Amino acid sequence: MRAIGSKASPARLSALWFGIQLVWGAILGIALQARCAELAGAASIGAYGAISFGGALAAAVVQLVVGPWSDRARRRGGTRAPFYAVGSACGALAVVAFFLVANIVWLAAAFVALQIALNIAIGPYQAILPDAVEDERLGVASGAMAAMQSGGNACGAILASVLGGPLLGATLAVFLLGGAGLTLAHLRGIALRPVPPREPFAFSRTLVDLFLSRALLFLGFYTLLGYLYFYVRELEPFGTQVPPTTASGICILLFTLAGALGAFLAARPADRFDERVVVTLGGLVVALSVAALALLHVSLALPPVILVAGIGWGVFVCADWAYACRLLPRATLATTMALWNLAIVLPQMLAPLLTTLALARVHALASPSAPSIAFALSALEILIGTAWIWRLPGRVVGK
Repeated sequence: MRAIGSKASPARLSALWFGIQLVWGAILGIALQARCAELAGAASIGAYGAISFGGALAAAVVQLVVGPWSDRARRRGGTRAPFYAVGSACGALAVVAFFLVANIVWLAAAFVALQIALNIAIGPYQAILPDAVEDERLGVASGAMAAMQSGGNACGAILASVLGGPLLGATLAVFLLGGAGLTLAHLRGIALRPVPPREPFAFSRTLVDLFLSRALLFLGFYTLLGYLYFYVRELEPFGTQVPPTTASGICILLFTLAGALGAFLAARPADRFDERVVVTLGGLVVALSVAALALLHVSLALPPVILVAGIGWGVFVCADWAYACRLLPRATLATTMALWNLAIVLPQMLAPLLTTLALARVHALASPSAPSIAFALSALEILIGTAWIWRLPGRVVGK
């Protein structure tokens, strides 16, 4: 008989995650903005905002639907594999269509279709680690997931910067299907862990605190990401010959690659120590790094500080996933993790709104110091999220 989880390979389980994050790294980082500029012209900023919001809303709704659906399938003895297969196949078609459509309305439809398709897979996929990996290896497996996320985002951004049009769409589709194929083939050879037959879903204090802590940390992350371009433009860190778009892209690449390193470093500690300690160390590193950027205006300091911040972020993402896998109820994993994932979706919408309100409050919207103020706000949000994690129980720790 196959031993439950004993042969599960974190690398092969996370192959699909690499493919999904490759698509998002290309689409959300570069391609969506570029296609809006191509098809909407002077109205591209407004079109980008509307399309982004519609896609994020579709993602949230789909995850809340497919999460409980996949939980029911697991409780009845089935698997979540059909969700991975259908979502990946439809996502491959949608990403190809994204680069073929010829007007802004069809672009919006293709982007929403891509969000729906990939989130059919993403919702159930967030429960793959507790489904297939024993508790004492969740930290290592979460480290693989976090590394694949950072690596996929970085590779997607690189592909989008050197390829374009249908060739980029086809390349992304091939990587997505390849990652899905590796994960699905691996799942056929391992036994999944059993789940309780019935366990009613309920909003618990643990779920609420886990959500709020993650939401605050990601609020800080998206504030940092959203105002990085403007910070770089004011600083001109790579000299006047390099456009701010390129310079900020280099910073994002450094951050994501360093994030993969941070996830690798945090993998074993997340299994051996209280995850709250590991999350706190990662959060503090990011917060202090962003605060340093808010205070310093030295171009030579930007690359090393970005690298340190990326390492801290990778540590947080690794420990955060492992902690959620151990804390959330096994019979409703995909349902609760879909709600948990809204702590990423909602900050995407709220970060620019809250930062704009804060800058307007201090009359700094048009000031050269606006990016530094935004970074200070980012550091504060990350610190509060890091402190909030200590409202969660420390009894669930690695062995």
